[in-house]
Amino acid sequence: MDGPARLARHPILIERGGPIAPTGEQIELAFGDQRAVVVEVGGGLRTYSDGRAVLDGYEPAEIASSGRGQLLIPWPNRIEDGSYEFDSRRHQLALDEPERRNAIHGLVRWSAWRLAEREKDSAALEHVLHPQPGYPFSLALRVEYRLSDAGLTVSTEATNIGAETAPYGMGAHPYLAVGGGPVDAAELKVPAGTVLEANERGIPVGAAPVDGTYLDFRVKRPIGATKLDHAFTELEHGGDGRATVELGAQDGGTVLWVDEAYPYLMVFTGDTLPEGARRSVAVEPMTCAPNAFRSGDGLIRLEPEQTHTGTWGITPVAGA
Repeated sequence: MDGPARLARHPILIERGGPIAPTGEQIELAFGDQRAVVVEVGGGLRTYSDGRAVLDGYEPAEIASSGRGQLLIPWPNRIEDGSYEFDSRRHQLALDEPERRNAIHGLVRWSAWRLAEREKDSAALEHVLHPQPGYPFSLALRVEYRLSDAGLTVSTEATNIGAETAPYGMGAHPYLAVGGGPVDAAELKVPAGTVLEANERGIPVGAAPVDGTYLDFRVKRPIGATKLDHAFTELEHGGDGRATVELGAQDGGTVLWVDEAYPYLMVFTGDTLPEGARRSVAVEPMTCAPNAFRSGDGLIRLEPEQTHTGTWGITPVAGA
């Protein structure tokens, strides 16, 4: 039997009706005019719309370039040299950002997640992160995506199912669309009083108040020519416990909110992206700072049987 004939008889191809997408099963959610697609690979978010593109996502035949919509677990952002010490033991991770000699964005982005629950407007996916070189810890992970009148809500939880305390952080990597064209004309509000100063490798080397600087977006204003690839903290929360980022464009606006589990936000205008610079703004909720496995800034010590949860969401705002 030749190659094509063997492939045609493969049970996965038969079950799914042909060749699978690079991100595996495509799980479509709907609520009113809202549509979202969640993917098996990485448990990420491929698209979200409400009659217009709310996210700058990617096509079914593509992989998730530049972290688009991915979950960043058990750490967001970077670990310098991929090495860290935890409870007097040194660990070495793979350097998957080789040009900067960093480990980046965790260990689950390219793993298959299992669809655990599904309704028309919601889906929950689960994944077990087993011990491996560089991260010899066990985590049971779950993410739930839900559409409602309030928009999209994403709830993530991690339970330490191993016998040892585990270092842990989580994040997400949505790119907010601006309706076409560069981000320069879009208006941005980031309720953060402090920005982390980073070196050429993206590793924080200090922190400074945003007051009086070009990085002060506490009052909504056009992005203009500002290049953003910065982690912000000291977030201002409202009475509901949420910190909200606002992005306004010609065809409408978007609010991204985080609960108190996420004290850091990475904001990136995509100036260095090979697939298109400055066409959207990544606003990345993070439970810890970049390089937290080395610095300890925001690092969570997840004890055996302990569960950590965090929730963020996106609310589309109609245009004028």
